[in-house]
Amino acid sequence: MQIEMLQSKIHRATVTDANLNYVGSISIDEKLIKAAKLKEFQKVEILDVNNGERFQTYVIKGKKGEICLNGAAARKVAKGDIVIIVSYASMSEKKARKFKPTIVHVDKKNKIIK
Repeated sequence: MQIEMLQSKIHRATVTDANLNYVGSISIDEKLIKAAKLKEFQKVEILDVNNGERFQTYVIKGKKGEICLNGAAARKVAKGDIVIIVSYASMSEKKARKFKPTIVHVDKKNKIIK
C-alpha cells in the first residue's frame, strides 16, 4: 500500500506579489525551490495563514526573494500574506516510517533561516 506523506515545506513565506494576468502557478525563489527539494512544475499546496485559503498550483522559478501567486491563484492571496508551501510524496508504509520531510524556515524577506 502507498501512503501520501509530507515531502517538504517552505514555512511562513511572505507573498511578494499576486499577478492575475499571468498564465498560472507560483513563482518561488530558486534557492528556496532547491532547499525544499521541489521541482519546477511540481504540484504544491498553498496554505494562506492570513485568510485560511488552501489551494493547489505548480512551481515555476522566480526571482531572488520572490513568492508570487499567478493567474487565478492571485485572487486567493494578497501581497504581504504569510503562506506555507507544501509538497507531498507517495511512498510505501515501510519507507514512510523512516522518512523525514524537508522543512525550510524563512524570514519576512523569504531568506532561509539557518
